[in-house]
Amino acid sequence: MASVESQRIAGVPGTQTRQLASWLDNSRIVGIAFLLPAVLYIVLLVGLPFIVAILFSVTDVTVGDTSLDFVGLKNFEAILSMEAFQYALANSFKFTIISQIGVIILANILSIILTQDFRGKWFVRFLLILPWATPISLGTIGWLWFFDSAFSPIDWILREVFGLLGPGTLLGPAKNIVWLGKPHLAQFAVIMVQIWRMTPLAAVILMAGLTSIPQDILDQAEVDGSRFFRTLFRVKLPLILPIMIIAVLFSTIFTFGDMTVVFILTRGGPVYYTQILPTWSFFVGIQGGSLAQGAAIALFLFPLLLAVAIIMLRMARRMEVN
Repeated sequence: MASVESQRIAGVPGTQTRQLASWLDNSRIVGIAFLLPAVLYIVLLVGLPFIVAILFSVTDVTVGDTSLDFVGLKNFEAILSMEAFQYALANSFKFTIISQIGVIILANILSIILTQDFRGKWFVRFLLILPWATPISLGTIGWLWFFDSAFSPIDWILREVFGLLGPGTLLGPAKNIVWLGKPHLAQFAVIMVQIWRMTPLAAVILMAGLTSIPQDILDQAEVDGSRFFRTLFRVKLPLILPIMIIAVLFSTIFTFGDMTVVFILTRGGPVYYTQILPTWSFFVGIQGGSLAQGAAIALFLFPLLLAVAIIMLRMARRMEVN
């Protein structure tokens, strides 16, 4: 009797090992185990703040009064009547759309150049990725010096090299341009920094698309007498168009939801002519203390970005099928 009991106990570890092995062989269980940390991370980092923002947006919560008294849609009605919010909404679209046009043009040019064989290509690729690898706050501080009203190197080049600044010149009579003090120039500065920041990411994505084109197709185009530009516009660009849409989607989401560039360069000024939704939400909700209105402004980003993502993903899918 004792020997039977000892054999039963001795067999338990082997049974557990076989059961564990069967679990590891189950692709469904392994998939859930690998996805669970990512899902928990997204829920804790995005889901809970999103729920809190929805809760705040329909209450009158402030920094001084944290009681959650339900007010319905009054916060949304209040912010829609704000002139600053209207400027922020318009600027968010303006900065994103114009910068994406510049990004996709420059990214296509760079990706075509960097897929060619030439000496030092690895170093050029390294320089290309630097704006994306550099923390955006540090990069924007560098641009803040570039647009300085007294010590801007751009003004020095225009003044000393090209002779375009100063009395009697095309851009004169002042010796310096107040880049961040005039509405149109400040908006131009923000757009330039966004283009500089997002072009490397789009270029790398397009480079991957260009290198994935089968060589047989390019050889056939060459045999048919297709020259560089005809091959580019008739073969390469149509084939990588779905990838190009994905690159624009990533760049659009990063640009539309970014507040660092505007916050460091202009703080939304002069007045509120460079204000965007993320910065205005921060100023109203955090600095102004109106958590409810700040949350309501921030929630405008979600449906807009969701709509853009759905439209662009459907476009990419249709083009890929065609």
